[in-house]
Amino acid sequence: MTTTQQNAYVERFNRTVRYDWLTQYEFDKLAEVQDFATQWMWTYNHERPNMALGGITPKQRLAMAA
Repeated sequence: MTTTQQNAYVERFNRTVRYDWLTQYEFDKLAEVQDFATQWMWTYNHERPNMALGGITPKQRLAMAA
């Protein structure tokens, strides 16, 4: 994978974070952002279907590869 491809994945993830929750909530403390981000990442990887993976979650994809 080239640096350009990796950058595209990172930018796509950043856009998803920004639109899914960062611009929709107002946080008072950094700890609140960290807690919310941890919960969101778990949902993103375990419950949220990913269209680039054929509508399955990243966790399901990982299980299929093992």
